[in-house]
Amino acid sequence: MAKLRFHIRYPVEKIPEPILYQIGHEFKVVTSIRRADVRETTGWLDVEFTGEADEIDKAVNGLRQKGCIVDPIELNVVE
Repeated sequence: MAKLRFHIRYPVEKIPEPILYQIGHEFKVVTSIRRADVRETTGWLDVEFTGEADEIDKAVNGLRQKGCIVDPIELNVVE
């Protein structure tokens, strides 16, 4: 079981959509929001995904297909 953290930026038009919820149901990953700032015109999340490495990869690709910008958090330090 892997635990990886990512910084996710939402495009303005996607902010109202429950994208992280959808990803958690489409793929076999557990999502945990570590930090976030979501406003009317900007939105970002630092998220930890727990699951098999291939499922995490699929979840990241799914986020990108939905229009999000996803970057790994180096050294996985978010606390």
